[in-house]
Formats: sequence, C-alpha cells, structure tokens
Amino acid sequence: MRLFSVIVADTEASTTVVVVTWRGAAHIGACLDALSAQERKHRILVVDNASDDGTADVVAQHPSKPEVLRLERNTGYAGALAAALPRVRTRYMAWLNDDAAPAPDWLARMEHALDAEQNVAAASARLVDSAGRTQSVGVALTPLGYGRDLTRAVSTDVFGFCGGAAVVRTSSLRKVGGVPAEFFCYYEDTDTSWRLRLAGWRVVSVPQAVVVHAHGASTNIGSRDFHRWNERNRLLMLARCAPAGVAITELIRFAVITALLPFRTAPRTPNFRISLRLRVLGETLRMLPTALRARRSLAGVKAATRRRVWRTWVGR
Repeated sequence: MRLFSVIVADTEASTTVVVVTWRGAAHIGACLDALSAQERKHRILVVDNASDDGTADVVAQHPSKPEVLRLERNTGYAGALAAALPRVRTRYMAWLNDDAAPAPDWLARMEHALDAEQNVAAASARLVDSAGRTQSVGVALTPLGYGRDLTRAVSTDVFGFCGGAAVVRTSSLRKVGGVPAEFFCYYEDTDTSWRLRLAGWRVVSVPQAVVVHAHGASTNIGSRDFHRWNERNRLLMLARCAPAGVAITELIRFAVITALLPFRTAPRTPNFRISLRLRVLGETLRMLPTALRARRSLAGVKAATRRRVWRTWVGR
C-alpha cells in the first residue's frame, strides 16, 4: 500500500478529516492507511478520547503523522467532534469513524459533490461492511422522529447524512451551532442535518464514495448505553429541531409507554426495560433547558419552516 504524508498547508487542502477514536488501537492504523491513499490532499486531525489501549502509540508511529488532539476524558463521538471544530481551518470538515476505511477516491467524490452546488452543506458516503453489504447511504426520518439509515437512496437528496463517513461545509456547520457535544454518542449527525435543513441547506448522498465500515467496533451495539443514548438523543433532537407538536407528542408517548410497561408484555430488548426508560426520561428532562436554548438560537427559523421540513422528509 502506498503511504505518503498528508500534512499539507491549509491553502493546499480543502478538507480536514477528523478521525474520532476511543480504544481504537486494533483498527485506527487501517483507517489512517486508507486516508494516506486518498487521491486528494487533506489534513488529518485525530481526536483521541483518552484511550488507554495503546492507540496513542499507533497514531504517533503512523507514517502520515496526523495532528492529534488528546482529550482528558472520553467525551463520545459528539464531544470529540465539537472539540475538533475550532481547530478546523479548511473549507470542509470530514467526520470519520476510526473503524472506517475509505476507498482512495472517497474524498475526491465527496468534495466534488460539495463543490458542484453551493447550497449543499453536507455529503453522505456509502458505508458498507466487509462483505460489501450497504449499511448506509444517508439518513431518513421515520414518522416517530427516529433517524433511519437508508440502504438505497431514491434521489441525490436525503434528509440527513450518516456521521460515520461524511463531509460537511465548515462555515455552514458553525452557522447552525456546531456539533451537540452533550449528545455524547448517536444522533449528533441527524440533529446536525435537521439544523442544516432548517437553515435552508441541502444534504446529498454520494453512493459512489465507498467506505468499508466495521460498525460498532468502538461501541457495543444493542447494549443498554446504546439504547439509552439513542432514545434520549432522539427526544432531545426533536426538542431542538422538530415542530413543537411532534416533540411534545413523542416525549409524552415515551412516558406513557414507560408507565404502561408493568401491565403489558413488552419486547425483550433493553429499550423496553423500565429502569433504562426512567433514566432516559430523567436525563431528557434535565437536559431539556439546554435543548430549548439551542432551539431558540436558530435565528429566523419559524414554526412553519419546522413543519415544512418535517412534512417534506418524514417517511422518505
């Protein structure tokens, strides 16, 4: 595999690729190898969430010599991206999981999608597993307000991008408030897509930009924390972005289902355990004032705009 240094001046690179890692020693080397093979010049910024498994040594010894931001504690994917944003001086910011290996033309194709039309603020790649099965080409909104990975886009435009391997216009991201660090993990991409849509930007799918992704290498998919973060962050995202009626309805629905669980047979999955749901409700209510301040901070966004985005994209 050909390796070369990608530390270039900002004037020569359009994108800073932010690789978030936590205990990624087993796979971040392959991610950096894939970035070193990219056809486009770029900067690499590795954000290390206080890894204690030798990740720092793997990154330091890699031939690409990426810039490293080592955090004092694990802030999750969202917290790490938020910490990286002030250091991004390029036109675009790529979000990349440490268990992802982009094809050599990935960045070129993603930059082309953003360069081609000035009203496009984010591009979503095609994530595939090791067998080539598509995991995501973008994100759709369900009628209950969940983000759902699309495995086949019917048009170029999608509601949102999958944050495992996306490229975002840096100025647009800053204008809509950056990355919600308090989410820790999951829904930071769908929330960001909501805010970009509310501000009038487009999000596109670039299925030709392929990334092999070992989904869940750094998190335990299906665990209690996985369900906790997903359920809590969905409710917070709706409070921050969705029409008020939708946000209130979904919060009430979640609370009512929780209250009825002792009297009915529920699916045997962690997100239907009463203790987890009570924790989600408690955290959501505690974090709600911050979510509502974020909602108000989107200057000029009217209720009609929130309804239009919801009606346009829900179920697509």
